[in-house]
Amino acid sequence: MPAPKPSTLGPLQPNRFRPPRGQKRVYLPNFTLTLLRTPFAPPNYATFITPLHLNKLDLKDYLYNLYGVEVLSVRSYVQQARVRQDKPGARLPKPRRWYRPRASKKMTIEMPATSPFIYPEAPTDFTAWDKEMQERAQETREKEQKAMGTEGTRLPKEDGKTLREQAEELLKGKKAWRPGWMDWDLGGRPKGEVGAGVGM
Repeated sequence: MPAPKPSTLGPLQPNRFRPPRGQKRVYLPNFTLTLLRTPFAPPNYATFITPLHLNKLDLKDYLYNLYGVEVLSVRSYVQQARVRQDKPGARLPKPRRWYRPRASKKMTIEMPATSPFIYPEAPTDFTAWDKEMQERAQETREKEQKAMGTEGTRLPKEDGKTLREQAEELLKGKKAWRPGWMDWDLGGRPKGEVGAGVGM
């Protein structure tokens, strides 16, 4: 009795339960992806801020066709924004008129361990971006917002502190009191200024 011949293997069939990769053609995408810095994540993970309408397959095809990045898995979640009073940009926010800004969507991809992605080091010199001026402007805006808010009346005023120091100096005899009108001439200009004189 002859021995049975081994069966030949046929061509591999694609898994019909697994969606194809890189076959969705996207021309001139009208969305923006923001890569986040994640120093505590493994080097083969990357997190993006994506539009709400973008799904996992779109992100995989986008990265594969444009950058040649092979994505093993994608995890996504939608982060709701905090409820605030009135809509953004209102000149005078109305109380008890609640508004929730638009939510944001984040996606985390897993890449092969053989091709890790290392984010560039954070810059230490911010002279080119004038960071000091931006920080001072931010502090000034925060002070103005606190002064205009409900707690503004309870904050110590800088003018009051100056008047208190001047009163203490007068009481201690460090300075002599002098009427303010003596520092101005009849023309309404400070004495010693060029052009000061008697008004006609």
